Amino acid sequence: MIHSTLPRPARRTRARRASRILLALSAMAALIGVDLPDAAAGPPLGVTAWALPGATADRVGALFGGGQDRGHHCTAAVVHSEEGDVIATAAHCLETPSTTVFAPGYRDGKAPYGFWKITAAYIAPGWTDGQDPDDDVAFATVAPVDGGRTGAVEDLVGGFPVAAEQPDDARVTIIGYPRTLEAPVRCANTTDLLSATQRRIGCPDLTGGTSGSPWLVKGALAGVLGGYEGGGSVPEISYSAVLGDHALALYREARA
Repeated sequence: MIHSTLPRPARRTRARRASRILLALSAMAALIGVDLPDAAAGPPLGVTAWALPGATADRVGALFGGGQDRGHHCTAAVVHSEEGDVIATAAHCLETPSTTVFAPGYRDGKAPYGFWKITAAYIAPGWTDGQDPDDDVAFATVAPVDGGRTGAVEDLVGGFPVAAEQPDDARVTIIGYPRTLEAPVRCANTTDLLSATQRRIGCPDLTGGTSGSPWLVKGALAGVLGGYEGGGSVPEISYSAVLGDHALALYREARA
């Protein structure tokens, strides 16, 4: 397994169209009022809408390549570890881990839990050597950018367990940050398999920037948006590599 903080070869993240997302989100506003419980209720299946603040959404954050002053380009999520410092994302989101920062719960230009720099990246050789879509999953450890902050990121927001074994038709919830928006969106739907190693979901308007978004099954991380065609070539259908032995080995290495 590759354990590195060195820059990765450049790779273009998934190309997405964003023309309809604001209209779709506005139309869903009445369905996702603030009185709904966190992540337990939401819009109908297959509909993309704003992700409400709360325990689930706050574990998901925006990734900023080149530092916190640059725009966010991908999404990541905190996963459970003994040290409380591990995040999961797509491998293609960590092209330059040494200059990438993570902001959990990011909304409207504010990072309520601070910015976190990547201290180590865990990426499979299948990705670094050949950009194998089945290995488009990565884990990383993080530490506060602000030297005055103490504690671990998981202490602040909690962390998702990682659950690799899922049925082919698992119902998945995705939370991610489109590059053109300053708050996360949410979509849930039943999935199926494109192949034995790639899972897909029908959710509209998951545009550029949502790469790396967690695929959650009953509150556990079962994949990240990426894999086939960098996560997909149209915004209506997205993909995730099925978590296999390589991904679990990376996760165990990051936790250690």
